[in-house]
Amino acid sequence: MAGIYDFHAVRPDGSAAALSDYRGKVMLIVNTASKCGFTPQYEGLEALYRDLQDRGLVVLGFPCNQFGKQEPGDAEEIASFCKLNYGVTFPVFAKVDVNGSDAAPLFQWLKEQAPGVIGTEAIKWNFTKFLVGPDGQVVDRYAPTTKPEELRGAIEALLRS
Repeated sequence: MAGIYDFHAVRPDGSAAALSDYRGKVMLIVNTASKCGFTPQYEGLEALYRDLQDRGLVVLGFPCNQFGKQEPGDAEEIASFCKLNYGVTFPVFAKVDVNGSDAAPLFQWLKEQAPGVIGTEAIKWNFTKFLVGPDGQVVDRYAPTTKPEELRGAIEALLRS
C-alpha cells in the first residue's frame, strides 16, 4: 500500500518534487484556486506557513480547475498571482485534478485516507484541506469553509508530537 512519501508532485516548471522531501514534517495539503470565494485563504495559509515553518510545517498548494473553472491560468500565471496578491512563499505545484478518472494519485490516496462527510470521497470544492502528521499519516480533512487559522491548534499539537 502506498504512503504519502511514495508520491510526487509536479512543480510549475514541470520538474518532479518527491513528497519524501517532507518526511518528518507536518503537511497541510490544499487544493487551491485563484478566482474562488475562498481565494483569500491564501493569506491565512501563508501566515501559518511563515509562523510555523521553522517548527516543521509545510503548506502544499495544488491548484485545481475542476470547480467552476476558477483556476484557468497556466502554472506560471498561478504562481505569479499567488506571489503578487498574497505573498505566497509555500510550495504551489502545477495544476491537478482532484476528482474523477484523471485525479492525481496523491489526491486519490488522500481521499481514501480521510473520506468526507458521510463517507464520500469526492472533494466538493476548492480549498479542501488535508492535515498530515510528521509520521506521514493523514490526521484529518477540513472543509473549504474551515479557515486556515482555525487549524493552528491541531497543527501545533502535531508539531509537539
